[in-house]
Amino acid sequence: MTETDNIVVETAERIFADLADAQTINNSTDGGWKAKLWQALAESGLPLSWVPEDCDGSGASMAEGFAVLGAAGRFGIALPLAETMLAGWWLSQAKISSPEGMMTVAPTRPRDVLTLNADGTISGRARSVPYASEAKHIAVAAIGADGVSIALVEASACRIEKGLGLADDPSDVVTFDHVKPVGIASAPAGIDAGSLLLMGALTRSLQIAGAMESMLNISVNYAGERVAFEKTISKFQAVQHNLARLAGETSAALAAASSAADALSHDAAFDEAIFLEAASAKIRCGEAAEKGAAIAHQVFGAIGFTQEHILHRYTLRALAWRDDFGSESYWAVELGRLIASRGADELWPLVASR
Repeated sequence: MTETDNIVVETAERIFADLADAQTINNSTDGGWKAKLWQALAESGLPLSWVPEDCDGSGASMAEGFAVLGAAGRFGIALPLAETMLAGWWLSQAKISSPEGMMTVAPTRPRDVLTLNADGTISGRARSVPYASEAKHIAVAAIGADGVSIALVEASACRIEKGLGLADDPSDVVTFDHVKPVGIASAPAGIDAGSLLLMGALTRSLQIAGAMESMLNISVNYAGERVAFEKTISKFQAVQHNLARLAGETSAALAAASSAADALSHDAAFDEAIFLEAASAKIRCGEAAEKGAAIAHQVFGAIGFTQEHILHRYTLRALAWRDDFGSESYWAVELGRLIASRGADELWPLVASR
């Protein structure tokens, strides 16, 4: 991480620490913290980190944006920061300026398709769109007769069925019924709907890895404080073993997500190497979230399942993020197809090159 990257992530962490403390948010009943947090983030330019200055963004590097996502995961941020960053990046690929306010992207499921009609409108149905009900705009990947187009759509022009994800964050169904976009352009060479899905998968991988860091920290601290049978539970071999497993899963998630982020930071082309990195990261981080959440709740016991405790802010979001932009099962199949198509002789050179 460069000095500039450090400054950006330190700015994000300072805002999160001041306005998104997990216990304060957990005790909030009116959600009043959201407006203050978003205002601070917007003033710092973080939501549009990946948008060039000529498209009304901050012009931060890919690495800087990835660092912000990791920090957001560590704080379990329940705002569409990652979604707005992703939407801004997608729009910038077609040189479409990003508007102010919260944004999200669609589609987020591999099998959902949005169609660009002959009259320039967009039709289709996208499920599990994060924060669609809170967003002002949606950045869309639409498939037309001439290929993939990148479009900006007003959320108010769509029919949105509100829903909640595993962590009680908005996860909505968005129906596009001949919706006229605010801006639209053809995707440049090398960019397609799969690029958006891969970028989203990497985004969620970094958030999961960050959340697991927090899971590990609070689990270790709790084990060192909780007394049972006249000694802290961290002295019990079974607990030590579980914490070691949690540390291993956290390290694996961080390594996989960081490797993919580093690869994309140095090579913007969505080639087979980037596919291997991003798909592998989503698979490994998804597996780590499942195992890590179970271990963390075992350490805390019953108290970790209560609404009053902050543990669920991280475990439930990590588990929910597993399914966004393709689950580990989906990416495992896609990765298997890539390896099979290349043939056995190409497997080791591909793996060894990373």
